This record gives sequence, structure tokens and C-alpha cells, in this order.
Amino acid sequence: MTKGGMESVEVFTSEGKGRGLKAQKEFLPGDVIFAEPAYAAVVFDSLTHVICHTCFKRQERLHRCGQCKFAYYCDRTCQRAAWLNHKNECSAIKKHGKAPTENIRLAARIMWKIEREGSGLAEGCLVSIDDLQNHVDSLDEEEKKELRADVESFLEFWPSQSQQFGMQYISHIFGVINCNGFTLSDQRGLQAVGVGIFPNLCQANHDCWPNCTVIFNNGNHEAVRSMFHTQMRIELRALSKISPGDELTVSYVDFLNVSEERRKQLKKQYYFDCTCEHCKKQIKDDLMLAVKAGESKPSAETVKEVIQFSKDTLEKISKARMEGLYHEVVKLCRECLKKQEPVLGDTNIYLLRILSIASEVLSYLQMFEEAADYAKRMVDGYQKIYHPNNAQLGMAVMRAGVTHWHAGLIEAGHGLICKAYAILLITHGPSHPITKDLEVMRVQTEMELRMFQQNEFMYYKMREAALKNQKIQVMPEPSNETSPSLFHKKE
Repeated sequence: MTKGGMESVEVFTSEGKGRGLKAQKEFLPGDVIFAEPAYAAVVFDSLTHVICHTCFKRQERLHRCGQCKFAYYCDRTCQRAAWLNHKNECSAIKKHGKAPTENIRLAARIMWKIEREGSGLAEGCLVSIDDLQNHVDSLDEEEKKELRADVESFLEFWPSQSQQFGMQYISHIFGVINCNGFTLSDQRGLQAVGVGIFPNLCQANHDCWPNCTVIFNNGNHEAVRSMFHTQMRIELRALSKISPGDELTVSYVDFLNVSEERRKQLKKQYYFDCTCEHCKKQIKDDLMLAVKAGESKPSAETVKEVIQFSKDTLEKISKARMEGLYHEVVKLCRECLKKQEPVLGDTNIYLLRILSIASEVLSYLQMFEEAADYAKRMVDGYQKIYHPNNAQLGMAVMRAGVTHWHAGLIEAGHGLICKAYAILLITHGPSHPITKDLEVMRVQTEMELRMFQQNEFMYYKMREAALKNQKIQVMPEPSNETSPSLFHKKE
């Protein structure tokens, strides 16, 4: 079964998994298999005033809707593009007196689209909203209680003049959102800013070592002529060579966890048991739990103590980051690394998590040399664990490259930036804002490297003078959240 714009893929019944997607032709790494606009999407409650409600870009100055005073947009172009989806929402918010939560807003947008277009196959969709999995029957008592509360809140918000839907159907829509809501990120891909429903993407099954990745593209409305504008969309991109008939898979969770933990997470959030090759054979678990080998190999009891100390420290770090106590975070990281380094192997996930936090926070505090050392060790570990074309690996390598450049380590910085660029060309594509930024960095560091190789002394003199004459660029404030996950789960 294929649909307009989706000729390269087919829905099929995947053994033991239900529906899935398979390729209709060959794809090479970096190829876009399909792009899909959101069926419906909303900005998170906490970010409604700083994120555009059309393209989901973070902007310093946004235009507020003059009617509901709730929705914000980059400019008139984004506001006009949003009107079809915002029109009903706008009047409902005015009548209700305030905007409801993101889940209610998303359900309402889906319902208004169904009211306008019906619940059958929408243009370009392989499946209808009615046919998406809701897993309502798999909810525990607490989750069912939350579902009932959502339905009640929805009914309070839903206008009486709009098409009325039964309780069972409303519950189905909330179930669809709960297990199929896709996380939307800002234009730099660093922060989760919203949630949307993409029916075609929902058909792609999970694999911990997938052959595809999903990237959110905010689109571009900056061109003067609207014919050159591009729509907000997700892109399913090939990570490796895919042959006709191969199933197309994506990873619902970060691979940087042992197979048992990934399987628990998948069972809890998505209600299935992962049977992928990496989970069945526990591939790379040995690397993620590595300890020092040889004569200095620690006892099992010592390893257990250090792992528990690491878990406790990560909880303390999370609390300190929430409170903005970044010097305290650095202190905790240093103490933890002192305990970990004699015991844990270079690829141990607890060591890598501390190295990641330490490098990010130290960069923010302008302590670049120490940050660069930790970032290099983190990247070395990641490269032994992640798929070579993993998007999170590419982002980590990019951050490490920028940190090395700030530390004045131009050769290592340029090498890491080039490596990150090669990965993100495949995962994000050349037109993505992150890749474009990285290309500018790559060209700049290449030019600086040539200067450095010709005259090291003069290079550092010119660099010092340039940095003195410009306001120092502060690294982004560390976020307490991990990289945006593929599918959004209600907290």
C-alpha cells in the first residue's frame, strides 16, 4: 500500500510487530526516504512565549496573536501559515479564558482537523488517525486515571458548536498522543520544544541498531518569495545502505544503555518487548559495563560500590543543575571521576555520563582546557558504542570540536568538527541549520589551521588579539534534560 509522495515505502505486516514500513527501492546513507508534515503539533506549555507556534523555532522577539494573546509567531508569514490550525483554537481559548495543557491542545487540533477533513486517509498519509495504535487497554490504573482527567479537561475546553465526539473516540485520540507523540526540537536540535503527530512515521518499528534516523526540520520561511518557503516536517533518512524489501527501522530510545534497561524502558513507554539483535545478544553491553582489566582489575564489590556512588552523584548533579549551581556540579563531577577512573573502563556508561556533564558545564564556565580533555574522552568512548552515523554521536563530536577550538587546540578541534560534519551530513542533511552552522565552523577552523601550521606564534598572537577585541562568546547554558528522545511521553 502506497500513497501520494510516499511511493518509496510500503506498509506491511511485520512478523511479531504488527504493521511496519519497508523500502520499495534502494537507499544510500543520507538519502531522504520520505518527508512528512505534522498532522497536528503544539508547543510545550512552558515554552509557548519563546517558541514560534508554526515553525517551532526559538526566537528572541515573537509576534503575539492579538485575539487569544496565547500564540506567538516569528512574523506575519508564520502567523498566516498557522491560521487554518489556530482559528478554532483561538476562539476556544478566548471563550475558555485560558489555554489548556499541551495534550488537550494537541487533541483539540487533531479533532478540528478531523472535523474539517474527516477521519479517513489524509493526503499523503499511509494510515488514518483511526488506525493508529492507542494502547489504552495496556494502561495501568494510574495511567487510566490520568486519561480520564485529560478527557474531562478536553470536554470542558471543547466548544459546544464544534462536532461532538464520543468518550471512547476521545480516549483513542489521547492514547494515540500518548504512544505516538513525536518530540519536536528547536532549530539547533538541542532542546525539545513541542510534540506532534506524524501518522506515517508512526508505522516505523523500533530497532536498537536501526537503519534509519528521524530528523525534525523546522522549515524555512525567510525567502522573499513564498514559492521558496519550505514546510516544517520530519525527515526519515537512511543511516546505511537499504535494499528494496528491507524493513525501515528507527530507535525509539537512546542506545547508550545496556540492553536490559532499554528493554524495560521500551516495555514501560511503548508496551512491547524488544527482540532486536542487539537486545537478544546483548551486543555492546560488555563495553557499557566495562571495568579496568589486567592486574589492577577491581573486585565485583568495588565495582558495585562505584556504580552506586555514580548513580547517587548523578541524582545530586541533576538537583544542582536545576538550581543553576554549576560550580557545585563541577565539584561533584571531579569527585565522581576520582572514584570512577581507577575502577571503570573507558567505555563504561556511568563514566561517560559524568564526562559528558563535566565537559558541558565546564565549557559554559569558560574552563575550556579541562572541558576539552573530558570531551575527548567522552567522544572516544561514544565512538566505540554508537552506530557510526548516529545523530547523537554527531552532536557530541560537534560540541567536543567547538570546546577544543575555544581551548586553543586548533588541530584537534578542526579534526573533530570535520568528523561531526561527515556524520551530520548523513543524519541531518546539508540544508539543516545545524549542518550549515557546522560547515561555517569547518571552513573557519580549516583557515585557522593553515595559519597555525605556517606560523604557530603569529597564530596565537592574532587569536589573542581577536578575542580581546570581541565580546567573549558564552557557551549555551547547560540543560538538565538529555538529548530530545524520538517520541514524547507525558510526564
